[in-house]
Amino acid sequence: MSSFRVEAALGLVILALAAVLAAAAPRFFEPANLADLVLANLPVLIAAIGATLVILIGEIDISVGSTFAVCSVVAGTFATMGAPMPAVVFGALATGAAIGAVNGLLVAWLHIPSIVVTLAAMVALRDGLRWITEGAWVQNLPASFQWFGLTQQAYPFVAVGTAALLSVLTAWTLRSTRAGRVMLATGSNAEAARLAAIDTASVRASVFVLAGVFTAIAAIVNAVRFTQVPPNTGLGFEMKVIAAVVVGGAAITGGRGTIAGTVLGTVLLGMSGPALTFLGASAYWERALQGGIILAAVAIQAVTRAGRANRRRAGASEVAA
Repeated sequence: MSSFRVEAALGLVILALAAVLAAAAPRFFEPANLADLVLANLPVLIAAIGATLVILIGEIDISVGSTFAVCSVVAGTFATMGAPMPAVVFGALATGAAIGAVNGLLVAWLHIPSIVVTLAAMVALRDGLRWITEGAWVQNLPASFQWFGLTQQAYPFVAVGTAALLSVLTAWTLRSTRAGRVMLATGSNAEAARLAAIDTASVRASVFVLAGVFTAIAAIVNAVRFTQVPPNTGLGFEMKVIAAVVVGGAAITGGRGTIAGTVLGTVLLGMSGPALTFLGASAYWERALQGGIILAAVAIQAVTRAGRANRRRAGASEVAA
């Protein structure tokens, strides 16, 4: 399916789900609930933008949740030490970039499969954070950290604006710049890209760094909403992020995907979990639903690729005949 068809299909599914909720659980659309849903899913969207870039180059990063936790704790720790907010943000961004750089270097130059690298990073970061903090939460966060030092009413505009700006800039980069074309070329056919004088190793390393930065931004946007930062934050976060990207139509094999699709995938998954609760189903089914949605999206991609391959073979046979 083309990107437009995937996005249109997602839009229809979202509208259908909204119609069911409007009929069966109209309280879902109360302003307070919608505001909570938006704020809860903005970090997922921001991290998913970075994950989209990783998947576009044909790689995967399952250390997103652990990176999210580390960056959250770093931001909270800097804040409790009295650092000004710009220093807090810089510290978290530098941490995310450093984690992404290590992942990228191992994948790009040591040629270790990304799923192996990021699985190891996921475990090492999570256990390392638990050992360093001894399970203690970061507490006594200053007022300058809460809501970015703004009022609780002003914060949503900043958070939504940040996510929208990152989405638009990344979408424009992919569609209209050489950097975007280089990423897509690397994910579509790495050998052809290399023969076209593209340094695919540098592309891979750079994308992992960007993904780390996006995850750090997501961690900051999330952490400022609370008065404490738990070291186990972000558990299961990678599932939501990867699901949003795959459901949004990005090919898990690389070379195809859009930021618009990722946005719609985030909206669908963000609605589906709470929708279960409002419709009377157990919230424990949310993870199962996410897994089922990922499986369905990957299966549709596989069927679509097989169909295209069969059509190409049929066309080649007709030409040969």
